[in-house]
Amino acid sequence: MSYLVSIITPSYNSVDFIQSTIHSIQNQSLDNWELIIVDDCSKDNSCKLIQEYVNSDTRIKLIRLTENSGAAVARNKGIENASGRFIAFLDSDDTWHPEKLEKQINFMLKNDYDFTFTHYHQVDENGKKIGDLSFPIKVNYYDLLKTCVIGCLTAMYDTKKIGKVYFPLIRKRQDFALWLKILKQVDYAYCLPEDLASYTVRSDSISANKWKAAQFNWKLYREIEKLNLISSIYYFSHYALRGILRTKFKKIAKLLNI
Repeated sequence: MSYLVSIITPSYNSVDFIQSTIHSIQNQSLDNWELIIVDDCSKDNSCKLIQEYVNSDTRIKLIRLTENSGAAVARNKGIENASGRFIAFLDSDDTWHPEKLEKQINFMLKNDYDFTFTHYHQVDENGKKIGDLSFPIKVNYYDLLKTCVIGCLTAMYDTKKIGKVYFPLIRKRQDFALWLKILKQVDYAYCLPEDLASYTVRSDSISANKWKAAQFNWKLYREIEKLNLISSIYYFSHYALRGILRTKFKKIAKLLNI
C-alpha cells in the first residue's frame, strides 16, 4: 500500500534552483506525493515559474505568504495544509535521488520507525560534488544535542504515529529545534544508510558562516531547550570540537587531493 507523502518546500527568491528541486520530486519512483511550496514573499520570478508547474501537475500546490516571515513560518504553513501520512522536507535549492521516498518509506514501515533520515552529499552552486556526509544508525535527544546529524532535506516523520509536529518559531536552526522536539516524543531517529539527497552549499547560507551558526546553536541550547549553563557548555563543546575537526580534515583532504 502506498501512503501519501506531503513534501514541504519553503521558497524565497528561488528562481535559479527551484526547477531542479521540483524535477527531482517529479522523478521519484513513488508517485503518491503532494508538494506544498510556500513562498515567503519572493521578489524574483520564482512564483511565476512555480505556478507553471502547479498548472501542469495537480500534485503541486503553491501557498503565498502575505509578508516575509522566515522558513519556520513557511514550513509550518505547509505542515498545516499537508494531507499525507508522512511529512518530508526539501528546500528549494536541494534535490533527491529518484528512489528516496520509496526507500525511506519502506524503511519506516518495515521497521515501524516514527522518524528517520538518510545520508546525503554536498554540491556547490554549480552542481559540482564537494563532499559526502554519513551518520550514525540512530540518535536520541542527547546525541543530537551534541551535533545535529539530521539533514532537513532527508528528514521524514510519520503523522499517524506522532501527529503533526511544528517548527519552533525562530529564524535560524529551526530544523534542529524541530528534531529535538520530536525526539522528546520518540526514543530515536533512525538513519537509512544510503546517500539519497543532494544539498547545495551556498555562500550566503547560515551554515557557510561558522561564527553565526555557532551563535544560533548556543541560543538554541539556552532559549529553546532551556538548558542550564553547565549543560549548554557541555553540549556546545561537542558541537565546536566536531566543527574544528571537520574543518581540519577538509583542509588535509584538499592538500592531499582526496
